[in-house]
Amino acid sequence: MTGASTEAARAAVRNVAGTVSGIGTTVRVLGQAGIIRPYGPRTLLDIGRVVIRWGTGPAGGFATLAARAPHQVGVVDELGELTWGELHRRSNSLARALSERGVGEGDSVAVMCRNHRGFIDASIAVAKLGADILYLNTAFAGPQLVDVLEREAPSMVIHDEEFTGLLSGAHVERRLLAWTDGDSDGETLEQLVGAYDEGDLQPPARHARIVILTSGTTGTPKGAPRNEAGIDAAVSLLSRMPLRAGWRTHIAAPLFHTWGFAHLALAMLLGSTVVLRRSFDPLTALRTAQEERCQSMVVIPVMLQRMLALEPEQLSGIDLSRVKVVASSGSALPATLAQAWMDRFGDNLYNIYGSTEVAYASIATPEDLRADPTSAGKPPYGTVVKILDESGSELPQGETGRIFVGNGLLFEGYTNGGSKEVVDGLMSSGDVGYYDEHGRLHVAGRDDDMIVSGGENVFPQEVEDCLVTHDCVQEVAAIGVVDDDYGQRLRAFVVRSGDVSADELRDHVKANLARFKVPREIVFLDELPRNATGKILKRELAQHDTAQGDGEGGA
Repeated sequence: MTGASTEAARAAVRNVAGTVSGIGTTVRVLGQAGIIRPYGPRTLLDIGRVVIRWGTGPAGGFATLAARAPHQVGVVDELGELTWGELHRRSNSLARALSERGVGEGDSVAVMCRNHRGFIDASIAVAKLGADILYLNTAFAGPQLVDVLEREAPSMVIHDEEFTGLLSGAHVERRLLAWTDGDSDGETLEQLVGAYDEGDLQPPARHARIVILTSGTTGTPKGAPRNEAGIDAAVSLLSRMPLRAGWRTHIAAPLFHTWGFAHLALAMLLGSTVVLRRSFDPLTALRTAQEERCQSMVVIPVMLQRMLALEPEQLSGIDLSRVKVVASSGSALPATLAQAWMDRFGDNLYNIYGSTEVAYASIATPEDLRADPTSAGKPPYGTVVKILDESGSELPQGETGRIFVGNGLLFEGYTNGGSKEVVDGLMSSGDVGYYDEHGRLHVAGRDDDMIVSGGENVFPQEVEDCLVTHDCVQEVAAIGVVDDDYGQRLRAFVVRSGDVSADELRDHVKANLARFKVPREIVFLDELPRNATGKILKRELAQHDTAQGDGEGGA
């Protein structure tokens, strides 16, 4: 055997070994999650037929639940309970109604709903028609909403009645009301569900895409479409986050957001009962998890912060001992917040780092957060995360560079034609970071947030992480501003939880970081501007007049 053929044989053996190992990991993870179970031959046949015909998106995923557990409660909201079978039949009726109103394969339908059954009804029905689903942020301002709808050009908007005024300037003629608080002049989703045949439909020739919008913290939100996720995506998340089949999960994070929708998608595989409340209230969320006997909660970090900020007498009656997983994502998780949550409610916090474009990149388990609460944890199974320099070469452990991610859920490019940079199959997350000696990923900040002050590179997030460790700081955001002498300088915006001066905070930074990282200005605010998913709107801070706040300068 020649050297070339020997190497080819070895490569083949490695590929087979890798495949066998991957199958073994998949079986182990799905087995631990309780997904692999002994269904009867008829049920298995029905599930297989559904997946082949409808795929693994909302149309097929929820239909498989109707096939394997039609009488199980699938959704709980303010209106009551719905079983998987009822959801399946409701979506059949709604799909027929939408088809009669002109929605067909390849169209796009915008959904602007809060967390309730109407969001799910609309998602399944639109998917059953082979149309794409565009999720709109419920916190959009009118002009932002009009811009997005003009660019994406959906054929219909399904929305809650409360958003009618915001949509008044949008040129989308076909409208349908999802949630109403009383009698309404417009056509409603519930009316259509009760008026059309609920029998099974014929599958479309194409499967629906999900289009989730970026947060829009730096400009007009962009559409980030994805085709259906395979089983590998779920295996990856479940490999480091111990969710179990049949759990009851309170999804408090917005369903229109990548993180909220991800758990709705996981429910299709796990058969989780999804508990929803239209709007987030910190005390209501805690009571909902307790009273609905939830084993998991899905949140964004600012929700954790607001729950912990409740008065002691309000928290004293809360028992979350049943909750095994609190899954957090969507924005940076301050180290002090992670520790405070686990000290109060136990070691059940899992923080996921990712972005709309790359989905997930790493998961910090409670063990990671206890060992180093500033870390983003480690990449889960089937995920590759590398730190690259400007030339695309991989950097060694400890060196800061751009974060690139490879997994089964990378988006396909923005709907306006742009995309993220890709190097050797790995996509830029838009952030910079490094690996520590324990293999944990650390995120230093956005790759376009770095400032150069007096010739030194400064990442605002590093300063934010330092300031938030002070006992009198509730939250903080730092940005770069123009400086005549140094090119740029840091300005920090601080929400205080106690009596502290700007000089004391600068001394705190000086004691923990290099001198050139000390903010020249500290501005005290009552609260930081955020979008609906909890991300701080730094563009608004950049326009902030320091005279409006309790600002203090200094060297």
